[in-house]
Amino acid sequence: MNTNNFAYQLNRFLTTYAVGQRNLSKNTVLAYRDTFSKFLQFFEEQGIVSEKLDFPYITREKVEEFLTWLEESQGCGASTRNLRLAGLKSFFNYVKIVCPEQLLLCGQVLNDIHTKKSPKPFIRYLNKDGIALLLAQPNLKKADERRDLALLSLLYDTGARVSEICNLTPQCLRFEAKPTVSFIGSKGNKSRVVPIIAKNAKIMRQHLRERKLDVIDRLNDPLFTNRSGDALSRAGVAYILAKYIQRANAATPNAISSLITPHCIRHSKAMHLLESGSNLIYIRDFLGHEEIETTQIYARANPGVKRDALENAYDLPDAPDLPDWNDDPSLIGFLKGLGK
Repeated sequence: MNTNNFAYQLNRFLTTYAVGQRNLSKNTVLAYRDTFSKFLQFFEEQGIVSEKLDFPYITREKVEEFLTWLEESQGCGASTRNLRLAGLKSFFNYVKIVCPEQLLLCGQVLNDIHTKKSPKPFIRYLNKDGIALLLAQPNLKKADERRDLALLSLLYDTGARVSEICNLTPQCLRFEAKPTVSFIGSKGNKSRVVPIIAKNAKIMRQHLRERKLDVIDRLNDPLFTNRSGDALSRAGVAYILAKYIQRANAATPNAISSLITPHCIRHSKAMHLLESGSNLIYIRDFLGHEEIETTQIYARANPGVKRDALENAYDLPDAPDLPDWNDDPSLIGFLKGLGK
């Protein structure tokens, strides 16, 4: 077997290097996989089938053509194009180590191809009234909808990523004097402990009892399951959220945008923490961000917080009463004369 060909090294990159050595999250590995699925599709449209693709066919020019193809033929925006480029660069960073003979190609891809500037992402979120309306929608007479209330309440209360919610088990919950939930992060598998309010702790206790998850031999079972008993997927959570958004809008037309996603609930929690005066460092740790710069997007996106900060920074001195120009006929005449 030729261990220096493209197919072998791509397989090693996705199955061994990314997971075993880099310890990248499952979502990142899936994003890389999708990048190379598109990469192979691009070459197949040029007459090079996947089984035949090898390094001699791959050049800096071909990588640039691939990125252009993503935008022009696949309808991708600059941010998606940059995401695909990041996946390619990660691969070629790996290749330059295991295949030194490809060093020239790797250098060209890594150093000569740059990301595109893209517009800053618009943060979509719900105000507190929107969250209250959403959580009022489940019919608590139905078992599945009681589960949905527990899911949506925990999603908002903890500001968790959807993948973190899907991976929860009963042993992640603690109901002592200060109830908490422990997350194993989807990014880098870093854990964090997040407090939950008493009302939500009560909902979660009821959920555990009803689903018979409060026994020792089920502590590692999924906390939220579908009708088949399997852990809810990201798509399942999105479906549940969309159902209650539709129901809320049926009761109150256009109350909640149909573009709201589960990640927007995380944004909503961050915005509400910011509006309540929480420090950005606390919000960073609460959300599990690695860098404070990531958390600062919420401060930049919320003009109300900026305005409050400016108004509270200092008091304006008392200004004297300014004369009304209309009380000075000579000045009015002068100004009218300027236009002639």
